[in-house]
Amino acid sequence: MMKFTLTLFLLLNSLLCANTISIDRETKLKDILSLSEIYIDKTKNMTIAEISSPNINFEKNNQDLLGFGYSPDFTVWIKFTLQNETDKPIQKILEYANPLTTNIELHDPSLSLVHKDGLLDMNKERKSINPIFILTINKHESKTYYLKASSFITTLIIKLKLWDQENFYNKELEHQFYLSLFFGAMAILAIYNLFISVFARDISYLFYVLYILGVIYHQLLYTGVFFIYIESQDFINLVIKLASFAGVLPILFLTLFSKYFLKTEQYPKFHVLLNTLLIVTPIIILVPIFSGYWSGSRNIMSMILILFLLVLTIYATSKKNRQAYFILAGWMIIFTAISLMFLASKGIFNIYGYFPYFIEVAFIAEAVIFSIALSDKINSLQQEKNNVHKELIVQKKTENTRLEIQVKEKTKDLNTSLDEKTLLLQELNHRVKNNMQMIVSLIRLQSNDIKDIKMKNIFLTTENRLNAMSQLHELLYQKDNISHINAYEYFSNLIEGLEETYSDEIDINYIIDTDLQTEQAISAGIILNELVTNSLKHAFENDNGQIDILLSKDRDEYTLVVKDNGIGYDKNLCSKSFGLLLVETLVSSKLAGYITTRINNGVESTIIWREIRE
Repeated sequence: MMKFTLTLFLLLNSLLCANTISIDRETKLKDILSLSEIYIDKTKNMTIAEISSPNINFEKNNQDLLGFGYSPDFTVWIKFTLQNETDKPIQKILEYANPLTTNIELHDPSLSLVHKDGLLDMNKERKSINPIFILTINKHESKTYYLKASSFITTLIIKLKLWDQENFYNKELEHQFYLSLFFGAMAILAIYNLFISVFARDISYLFYVLYILGVIYHQLLYTGVFFIYIESQDFINLVIKLASFAGVLPILFLTLFSKYFLKTEQYPKFHVLLNTLLIVTPIIILVPIFSGYWSGSRNIMSMILILFLLVLTIYATSKKNRQAYFILAGWMIIFTAISLMFLASKGIFNIYGYFPYFIEVAFIAEAVIFSIALSDKINSLQQEKNNVHKELIVQKKTENTRLEIQVKEKTKDLNTSLDEKTLLLQELNHRVKNNMQMIVSLIRLQSNDIKDIKMKNIFLTTENRLNAMSQLHELLYQKDNISHINAYEYFSNLIEGLEETYSDEIDINYIIDTDLQTEQAISAGIILNELVTNSLKHAFENDNGQIDILLSKDRDEYTLVVKDNGIGYDKNLCSKSFGLLLVETLVSSKLAGYITTRINNGVESTIIWREIRE
């Protein structure tokens, strides 16, 4: 009988303590949401006395993050119990890991205390990005807390973390440091593109600068950085009221950038629809703001605008609009980022758990795409310079003696224009190279904190591709005549960087007897980077190997051969490799050539294309 009573007591005690979270001084970090219970209050009027009564049935939660989307019609209560198993008091920090929830209350029924935080009731002493609460549990004490969260403006996303104070503040400093890097990089990009807009007199890049500034403002709000430095609650309330317009503002500026960059007037029907959306969207966004009525119209219009531009860009791509390829890549990155943010807000898939700074990296990746677009525009300026030079030669041959004075004046003006454009091209190449090096540094800094080998290799591959383009701009900056570049100098500098990354024990032989056209050098450099990287990474089981690089030209036809004496690979297994797909795409679309691959005692890739006729 005694044994049965003891067993029953232990069983009842385990049931009563099933949701108790044990902590001690060694507890550095713990996700407590999955160890808590939740209750949905659809009346939004329940008090702490009512919610803590035995009649309220809290449900067990097993998720570390709860995403309810836009949820103005109910309040979520979180119940959790902390047990101090030590003989000394313990003080911990409870972090509500979402800075955009409008109202948060932490109730301590044992002391009849309530602590408030959130966008509409911010703790003025808080300097952390996310709301925090200081919890003190006496020795051997078990204390139950109730957290109330509601959000009628932003999406309701709940994630609770219990921190040791030292670890929390170290994490907070690191988090704010990474965000400052992002904002600094975006500010530099804005200044850089502003100079490009002034020197190139291209209004599309002025709108791109406004887009970057809109992104900075949006991310200051979205990450919560903006709110911790503003003391006036009235001003915070005003910013929150206008936040929906601030959210759509970057999309409007990016739409204007795409309009002028793609020159949509060449597609009349799309052009008319795009102008209509540019007029209607701000009106639909502003009316709910000033009427005091909150609706999802801003999100719907934003998605309509994004989808329309995606369709327009795909259509422009089908019409062989050269600039559309860059815009499409940028839009795909933005659309993917927005989709993942939406899935996280709904609690379907939390990308932040795998990649905390994915949205910042997405914006930087988009900046890389438009930097490549800028390189393409530089090539267009080079072509314009060549055309002006031809015009000068024709005028010299056709003008007669009677117009000699006028010809000299015109020649002087044209030479001045050529000098200005040459200086501009050199400066642009220098700035593009510096911009890419900055982005490479940011990627390298980010990759230092990544433990996943596969993700680290992706970052390393991206870094090498950017270096391939950066090397070309460095050579162009150093030369007066940039219509052709020294292929041996370009290829050897490029491969030297790869050897430092992977292996310097592999013998690499060069047989190069021709220069390359600047217009084709970027694509050729990226292709060579991909092929040699594949050989260095996969072809050799040890450091004893050889790679041969041959570049020749017969009349107007280039032939590039890259071969190794490695172990080869299975075409069926590697057919979907992004690197090989990138090589095939560049060969066919950028060089208008073809590639053949032979696998026999190694891999030999041969690429043949024609020189661009002037």
